[in-house]
Amino acid sequence: MTSARRRGRPAPLRWGGLLAVAGLLVAGIGAGVQFGRDQAGASPTPGPSASPSARPGGPKALLTPPSESPAEKPDQPSASSSAGTRKGTPATTSARPGRPTRISLPQLGITAPVVGIKAVNGQLIPPADATKVGWWSGGAQPGAARGSAVITGHTVHNGGGAFDDLDQLRPGTTVTVTTARGTLRYQVTSVTTYRKRSLAAHAGELFDQQVKGRLVLVTCEDWNGQVYLSNVVVVARPMA
Repeated sequence: MTSARRRGRPAPLRWGGLLAVAGLLVAGIGAGVQFGRDQAGASPTPGPSASPSARPGGPKALLTPPSESPAEKPDQPSASSSAGTRKGTPATTSARPGRPTRISLPQLGITAPVVGIKAVNGQLIPPADATKVGWWSGGAQPGAARGSAVITGHTVHNGGGAFDDLDQLRPGTTVTVTTARGTLRYQVTSVTTYRKRSLAAHAGELFDQQVKGRLVLVTCEDWNGQVYLSNVVVVARPMA
């Protein structure tokens, strides 16, 4: 999957859908701007606002999202038979919430700086440097008792993006987030691939700020040589 992603022209990062979070309507990347990259660190290049052709329909779930309450599962994706057994049970963390400065995904050998990002003209845009990831400062902080802490990063088709292999995470694996107040550990509970148009229908549940505190990671997927057709969304719960 990774090799196929990295062939072709520069990858436009496009996050389809609308994020209705905390009363703020945040248009997903791709709703107005594309970001093409020849290599990691290249400056973003604005492009057309049209979304790529994508067939409507439900998300393709690699793993089934956990069930906490009816409010969190209005449209559960189908489960893969290869989900496997989870390691332990996520629990509410006792660490204080704080602004994230670094994220580590040991299973993928990834450690990336985290910078705060804001909605600009209704769009949530990751850092221009593809080796960094962006935390939406208008949402929950990691470690907060409630809300989705949203972190988004680039996938670069020819390599160098912080979240190039995000789709390879599996449930039970650990994600570590460093803040100015300490280190938080999360356990991955779901990895789901959404077609661009499908993501909009699930944005309310994925980026909900009323749920129990959790981490949500987002990047692009399914490079077709010109555009990305899908988004990968990883949900992780705090570990005790």
